[in-house]
Amino acid sequence: MVQTKKSMSSHVVTTGTARYECRIERGILSRVPEFLPAKTGKIFVVTTADVWALHGAKLSFPHERILFPGGEPNKRLHVLEEMAERMLALGADRSSIIVAFGGGIVGDTGGFLAAVFMRGIPVIQAPTTLLAQVDAAIGGKTGVNLASGKNLMGAFHQPLAVLIDPSVLDTLPEREYRSGLYEVVKYGIIASPKLFDLLAVQSQDVLARKPDAVDFLIDDSVRIKAEVVTADEKESDLRRILNYGHTLGHALEAETNYERLLHGEAVAYGMNAAAYLAERLGVVSKPEAVEMRRVTNLYGPIPAIGDLSPEALAGHILKDKKTVQGKTHFVLAEAIGRVRVVSGIAGSDVVAAAAAALQ
Repeated sequence: MVQTKKSMSSHVVTTGTARYECRIERGILSRVPEFLPAKTGKIFVVTTADVWALHGAKLSFPHERILFPGGEPNKRLHVLEEMAERMLALGADRSSIIVAFGGGIVGDTGGFLAAVFMRGIPVIQAPTTLLAQVDAAIGGKTGVNLASGKNLMGAFHQPLAVLIDPSVLDTLPEREYRSGLYEVVKYGIIASPKLFDLLAVQSQDVLARKPDAVDFLIDDSVRIKAEVVTADEKESDLRRILNYGHTLGHALEAETNYERLLHGEAVAYGMNAAAYLAERLGVVSKPEAVEMRRVTNLYGPIPAIGDLSPEALAGHILKDKKTVQGKTHFVLAEAIGRVRVVSGIAGSDVVAAAAAALQ
């Protein structure tokens, strides 16, 4: 049994351009003004109607609200332009600040809006989904989608702070919560046997959203993300390990027009494919590959998508932004808690792994 009790924690991200706190604390959203600069202009809260209805009352400071329509299909440049025009109409200028208040899509879009509005204004990330709290809100990666693929237009724009309130997860739909748990499984596989053990043996506590378990899994995931981003801000080497499961995951999202799978569900397929691929290439032992897939599947059900073509998915992978000069880079696990980047994998092996994961 993993010791999980932790009431408040903080992890600092330090890069060449910024230093900021990732604060994990129940009730932290009521204290957003404490993290604002002394001289702050208008505050613009970018959010969705559903998040606002559930949690908007927690933001008690003066602000303007910019509603984002939500969903991957709306994570596009024309929607970004409409939001920027709305900000201008409400009096935004270079002293303004954006608070991205929502899930990963809101964080990506609101962060990118902050990165490009008047050549850049500050942003605070206030994530309200598990996936955003443990991953998307941390590290400064922002962006929107093109028809050809996910996040192909974007920028690195580090936030002033990341404020994580685990209590908001109590209202998160079950499917959204499980989607976030797949990203937590990712952290266990790439860097934390202790976290992986919690997920393996205390799945009932995790799925029941018991506060001790939830706070621990958020804390350990944020710790790992903060350490990796601090060491490698712009994904030149180490940060690639955070893409575990994402190579095939992004291909699945593109092939299904971002309509059939939540991001974490796509990553779950990608992690299962990566485990098959690592086993096929002799990178990891069969028992550990089986255990990785077992723990991933504990947090299902993952929607069935067996009608997709493995060959079509391989085609999407070649267009992924992590493919450089025609070489596909896969993050593969050598053991639970240790991964490495492998390049130049044969297309036939990629197709075989995708086919195995889709079964």
